[in-house]
Amino acid sequence: MKHAPEKICLAELTAEEARTALAANPVIILPLGSQEDQGPHSPMGDYLCADAIARRVAQAARARGIGAYVAPVLPYGGADYFGSVIGGIALEQATLRAVLTDMMSCLLRHGLTRIIVFNGHGGNAQAVHDVTLSLRHRQGVVIPCVYLWSIASAMLADVMGDADAAQRSAGHGGNPLSSVAMALFPDLVRPDLRPAPAKAREFMGLPINGFATAQFEGASINFPLEIDEIATKGVAQADPRLCSAATGQALVERLTTLGADLVAHLVKENW
Repeated sequence: MKHAPEKICLAELTAEEARTALAANPVIILPLGSQEDQGPHSPMGDYLCADAIARRVAQAARARGIGAYVAPVLPYGGADYFGSVIGGIALEQATLRAVLTDMMSCLLRHGLTRIIVFNGHGGNAQAVHDVTLSLRHRQGVVIPCVYLWSIASAMLADVMGDADAAQRSAGHGGNPLSSVAMALFPDLVRPDLRPAPAKAREFMGLPINGFATAQFEGASINFPLEIDEIATKGVAQADPRLCSAATGQALVERLTTLGADLVAHLVKENW
């Protein structure tokens, strides 16, 4: 009989396989992302990248003798600035908190207490914190969260070897996510559609200086803005032309190593 490939995802397990494999309370990696505008050149589903990295981390953890599986990715992110973009699908923050609570509670119900979130969407961050803090209070379980793109952004200058290029390439619709998508899903990316940096935008006569903020007398003031007011075709404060598959591959490798190192550390600490 042909040897079956090793299964890395919970979705691939049969129920009987799950009864055996999950009895040892392996690490469960829960990838999150979003379906939103990532610029005219990148696939809208950034959850694809979060899921791919989670699988690599699980495989790296197994290579160290640590049992690990990847839960089905949650492809819809928490609603923030992207409701005006065609093709986007988002969950209200209250809905996202409820969904995350239900997902994690199902895992905990079956004794799967070693859960780690790999988040690929800024709009998920507060909901993840709210839910994991509540679960710690109620059940005493600690669920860490790895915000992939924030961590990758801090790696850019070292990876690119050019701090100026790293800074100019960074932002929504640019690095790090565009490079990561180019490395992981080259057939889905349209390099020919990468735009030049957009001109600075204004709102009510004030320069926009971030997501939902504009500058007034040196201070950042919050406004209820959406992406079509903040950025041009999903690109904000970034030059996507400086993104590359090589940069993305280096970031994926570093994120995979960091994720596996974190899992190994947590297991060592009797997590």
